[in-house]
Amino acid sequence: MLATLVLTGHAVAAQGMIDAAPTTSAPSEVHGAPARSWSYSASLFQYFVPHDQDLAVPMLTADHDRLHLEARYNYEALKTGSAWLGYAFSAGNQLKIDLTPMLGGVFGDVQGIAPGYELTLSWSRIELYSEGEYFLDSGDDAEDFFYNWSELSITRTGGWRAGLVVQRTLAYETSLDLQRGLLAGGSFQAVDLTAYVFNLGWEDPTVVISAEVGF
Repeated sequence: MLATLVLTGHAVAAQGMIDAAPTTSAPSEVHGAPARSWSYSASLFQYFVPHDQDLAVPMLTADHDRLHLEARYNYEALKTGSAWLGYAFSAGNQLKIDLTPMLGGVFGDVQGIAPGYELTLSWSRIELYSEGEYFLDSGDDAEDFFYNWSELSITRTGGWRAGLVVQRTLAYETSLDLQRGLLAGGSFQAVDLTAYVFNLGWEDPTVVISAEVGF
């Protein structure tokens, strides 16, 4: 290496000075592994339900390497929370898959355990996202239920996206076992905003507005 020192306006060659100086490394480099840190997200889904009680569904996630932690409220039922532990897998380049098998405990107005998953398939600007859980009621097998939320969307320039959504839930009253709808949203710096309209043309529509921030 060749470093140049400027002294009183004259250039003086100082070959080897940098080579002789001690070097320092980030702590992760010293141990031979990349730095690993936590990442978090917080989201809120506000439901406007016709002929039933409106509800808000807040969710928090924390991720560290492959470890995934999540907490939900009002997801399975009103006044009910759930806590989740998962392990993330990823594969692919052009067609990418992210899969997180999870196990959750449900407590509140309903109680039980729930094996579940979160899945993302992405190719170019097309993305399929699905999350599901099979709730096993601790008191009554007849109350066991498969919950699902799935989206198929395409993202346009500028972060705007649109697509289709389906969900299966017991959190509020509906005559449809599988609710179908449309979605549209966009990203604004660190915040994602999305609007959903379910059941349009089948019954009075349910509108959902979601906001998510990552940090």
